Amino acid sequence: MEMITSALKSQFIKIVVILACTFLVIPAADAVDALKTCACLLKECRFELAKCIANPSCAANVACLQTCNNRPDETECQIKCGDLFENSVVDEFNECAVSRKKCVPQKSDVGDFPVPDPTLIVRNFSIKDFSGKWFITSGLNPTFDTFDCQLHEFHTESNKLVGNISWRIGTPDGGFITRSTVQRFVQDPNHPGILYNHDNEYLHYQDDWYILSSKIENKPDDYIFVYYRGRNDAWDGYGGAVVYTRSAVLPLSIVPELEKAAQSVGRNFNEFIRTNNTCGPEPPLVERLEKTVEEGEKTIIREVEEIEEGELRRDEEYFLKELSKEEMDLLSELKMEANEVEKLFGRALPLRKLR
Repeated sequence: MEMITSALKSQFIKIVVILACTFLVIPAADAVDALKTCACLLKECRFELAKCIANPSCAANVACLQTCNNRPDETECQIKCGDLFENSVVDEFNECAVSRKKCVPQKSDVGDFPVPDPTLIVRNFSIKDFSGKWFITSGLNPTFDTFDCQLHEFHTESNKLVGNISWRIGTPDGGFITRSTVQRFVQDPNHPGILYNHDNEYLHYQDDWYILSSKIENKPDDYIFVYYRGRNDAWDGYGGAVVYTRSAVLPLSIVPELEKAAQSVGRNFNEFIRTNNTCGPEPPLVERLEKTVEEGEKTIIREVEEIEEGELRRDEEYFLKELSKEEMDLLSELKMEANEVEKLFGRALPLRKLR
């Protein structure tokens, strides 16, 4: 009886994994790379894939990622999916697929956020001045920097700066989810304006903070302007910039200083986005339900238009022409029909916000 049960479990896992590769969206330069990634996941991360599909939040993450394909804001959409459906099962899957087995190729640094020249960084800075509560009131990168209700509280501990960071993730129905994490920074011994957040387990991510400008006088318009860049097992060279203020709203008096600091690293402060730190309650349920219905109607219309244009069929035909015999044999082994192959397209894993 035990042998039969084990055999059934094994067959069930095999079926779940095949389904997972059919519906999973994977970061890849093209569809052929996506197929290779799928083969790696089948071989190396079967258990983690099965857990993902069996877990409601992880499965919802995968479904959410499907809606991001070919959108102008594809990367932002993918990361928001990770923000919305973050949990330990997603993290376990990423640890296998990205960090341990490296089924997913790392996204290369394209130079969007270069390391600033040391002369552009403040010469004197005490991490003790970062202690207390700070709001992010303006941010550059909409993927990481412009969430609502970004109230961060810092303190020093054993020569490290410890940040208790919280932010809100907006949900499609107009509500929100509050997220939080703890991050630890050490100061560069030669450049006090550089702070390093390294030695993290999740995707081995590293964030480097460069303080371009600051004013700390125990006044309402105190601020710290941070430019940052980071790397992890999935993505080398992401980055952005944020303005920390004691006030929940960006003081206009400091804007000229911020414009000058932003310009020093080739950025236009007019392109920064002001954040909403009112931190109010969720909208009533009725309003959220109305918005859900409205968004659902828009999605249906968009999908019908895509089908009429025949984009999926053209993608599928191109995909099949580019495959080698070995890759075609793999498709046959997975028993994927032509209309299932198209679902391999995409460039994202369930990755969540890292900072």
